[in-house]
Amino acid sequence: MNDDVRNIVLGVMAAGVSAALGWLTRTFLWRRGLRRKQAFFGLPDHSEALLVVNRNAGGPELAVMRHDVFALLELSALIKDCRAHAQVVAHDAARQGFGERTEFCLGGPASNHRTAAHLSSLLPGVRVNVEAEAGADRGAFRIDGSDYRAQTGRSEYVLLARLTVGERRDARPVFLFCGQSAITNQAATRYLARHHERLARRYRTGSFVLLLKVVNSRAYGPDVVELVADVTRAARTPRPDPVTGGGE
Repeated sequence: MNDDVRNIVLGVMAAGVSAALGWLTRTFLWRRGLRRKQAFFGLPDHSEALLVVNRNAGGPELAVMRHDVFALLELSALIKDCRAHAQVVAHDAARQGFGERTEFCLGGPASNHRTAAHLSSLLPGVRVNVEAEAGADRGAFRIDGSDYRAQTGRSEYVLLARLTVGERRDARPVFLFCGQSAITNQAATRYLARHHERLARRYRTGSFVLLLKVVNSRAYGPDVVELVADVTRAARTPRPDPVTGGGE
């Protein structure tokens, strides 16, 4: 074998080894990212998640708003990416405790009884005004002594929470999207889809409650979202000053 042939053979071998190492590295990084994503969402391979849907706040029947449907599609994509399965359940038909299956609960307490139960049990520091006669204060949040009122189409608020209960390492989380309107629910699910890696790095598999503001939804839809504050401590601490019409 002359030098030219040997150099060609060595070059081909080096290229093959480099390609194999590159493929192995990419596969390792992809698998590690998938496992981290599955751990954050509590969705190992072939597990099942509950999508708890609300009803149109304007009527007694189960009629999911258009933006809530879009939110469900965003969540379904996340669940599929984790190699898990989704089951859609009406808010008044969900009959399970905490930790058995990952739960994605959509909507405020006026339209979702399951959300009202979660607020009462898991977030006693949050009050939501659900009184029909409240006028401009309807849907307002009260957290740590501060009020957050909706200005429809201009600035509206939504709570995005990941909640765990008990000390079980295999307990599944509850994700709560408690918004002042359907478009804020969608905004929170989109925020979670875009920022779940950063949230996983910061909170790992622990609980958090974020207050988000949706800006000028009339013009920008659910896309322009500002993080107002991490209200985890305040939301999980019982407060002695309940507001009439809270989310109990």
